[in-house]
Amino acid sequence: MVTKRFWDPCKSTLGEVPQNVVVSRAQPGIMPCAHWHAQVEVNFLAAGSVSYRMHGHTVDLAAGDLALFWGGLPHQLVDASEDAFYVAIHLPLIHFFRLRLPPTLTHKLTHGATLVSAEPDPTDGPNIERWARYMASDCQERREHAIGELLLRIDRMQFEPYRLVEPFGLADGESGPIDMQSLQNIGTICAFISENFREDIDAVDIAGSADIHPKYAMSVFKKSTGMTLNEYVNLLRLSYAQAMLLRDNDNVLRVAMESGFGSLSAFNKSFRKIAGMSPSDFRREARFRPALH
Repeated sequence: MVTKRFWDPCKSTLGEVPQNVVVSRAQPGIMPCAHWHAQVEVNFLAAGSVSYRMHGHTVDLAAGDLALFWGGLPHQLVDASEDAFYVAIHLPLIHFFRLRLPPTLTHKLTHGATLVSAEPDPTDGPNIERWARYMASDCQERREHAIGELLLRIDRMQFEPYRLVEPFGLADGESGPIDMQSLQNIGTICAFISENFREDIDAVDIAGSADIHPKYAMSVFKKSTGMTLNEYVNLLRLSYAQAMLLRDNDNVLRVAMESGFGSLSAFNKSFRKIAGMSPSDFRREARFRPALH
């Protein structure tokens, strides 16, 4: 008799620290419902197999696979073999824009596609274990070194066999390469939003942090991420609210206010849009763990 392991939502901190790199080394847990977060996610499957239900497609990963996907769209780990073990690295959005992937590939990733290595690389296992240790270090230089090496490894995926698993009907992007100044502006914008999303901020405040015009800030952010500034602010608020709903027993009104929403109605509308259900129903479903044998 095999007992499946379930993901414990109460241990998730992703929604509370969107500006941090978060690393998990664990046996994957089956998720009773989809979740989301404001980081891109890198998965390396060291052993076994797992299956994800993504936003518009499914992805099966086997031992040795390296995968990258945008966590801002709802996704759910729906199955894992008994021997499955993976390293999951969650990178703030600012690091995604340090990559030098082709513009069309970047567009597809920000719109929900999943990038997976097609041939195992024997160096991935020991390298990713080392990067995970470095990222957990108190030494800032080690953390930055590990992030830099990980980004180079992801960049290299474009030169080797890979598969791109796409949502149904995803079209190619028309955006061109982003110049260095725009990348710096995006980084400043992401950092400001990550630090202030629970406050009452708008495009003027966000653009002011990078000393650029609000219309330009909205344009370059949309071009780069596929999201409006308001959608990204809401994503961080919803991710924070998700963490509160999973961890605490606060009433929904308090969750809405603590997450930065100005009203309960605005919170409920935004939450239903991403989760497909009310905050109360999400909390109830996420905490439900049926016995699987």
